[in-house]
Amino acid sequence: MEKMLSLIVPVFNEEEVLEVSFKRMDEVMRKIGYPYEIIYVNDGSRDGSMGILRKIAKENPQVKVRSFSRNFGHQLAVTCGMDAAKGDALIIIDVDLQDPPEVIIEMVKAWENGADIAYGKRVKRQGETLFKKITAAGYYRLLKSMSATAIPLDTGDFRLIDRKVADVFLKMREHNRFLRGMSGWMGFEAVPVEFVRNERFAGKTKYTLKKMIRLAMDGIIGFSDRPLTLCGGMGVFTCGIAGLGLLALIVLAICGVHFPAWLWGLDGLVLLNGLTFLFLSIQGAYMNRMYDELKGRPLYIVAEELNLQ
Repeated sequence: MEKMLSLIVPVFNEEEVLEVSFKRMDEVMRKIGYPYEIIYVNDGSRDGSMGILRKIAKENPQVKVRSFSRNFGHQLAVTCGMDAAKGDALIIIDVDLQDPPEVIIEMVKAWENGADIAYGKRVKRQGETLFKKITAAGYYRLLKSMSATAIPLDTGDFRLIDRKVADVFLKMREHNRFLRGMSGWMGFEAVPVEFVRNERFAGKTKYTLKKMIRLAMDGIIGFSDRPLTLCGGMGVFTCGIAGLGLLALIVLAICGVHFPAWLWGLDGLVLLNGLTFLFLSIQGAYMNRMYDELKGRPLYIVAEELNLQ
């Protein structure tokens, strides 16, 4: 039986780029030659995105749409698309055309040659601010140094995954999802496909600084226990400094240098409070994720579906 491809495209307030994006993606998928479906997941858009998706789905039976009741976030939108996908290989791509759809052709070739995962590796970023480039580069290197799971540098969620990889993904139902970390954790054969990341075609990025920080936290806390060990090391280091300070105060006292007695108590109190707040914040981050999982709520809520059986 001929193999099938599923293209998964999360959408959040993208009315300015949707139609142009669809034409480019559809053209690429036709060129590849396999039967295919394009699954859009409307992540609670508040603009005219859903109206455009209804029009595209009505005119193109290969297009399927799932629409959330509210905004659940990019990672859960991708998960929702994976839940509906029927392809032998699933391709994840953003709608804004920063990741060129034409790169999908190279990913499919890598898959045909035996790769379980073909991920897009950015060799250059066009149209991004210096702040964005510096923070992105720093984050990926920090994550690589802290994570016990191998996560390639300068990669996003733009990738192709084989059906057997997708089936493992769908067994992992944690709420705080970091898909590229989950992909690395599985250990399947993965090959890079290098490309130049384009400037956004239209509109503004929907990944605010707050969302980027949240994703960074999910990546670090979800795939590394290093923050806990770092805090332990920091505690040892701080206690060592405090010990040296205590020794210095003792020497000064022996040498007859007078200083206020309350400095002993103040120094100890500040040190104790600092360590307490530090450890509480780290424990709280892990406990919050445990609480999210224990609630047992669905990952997302679908309010409308188009062209899905």
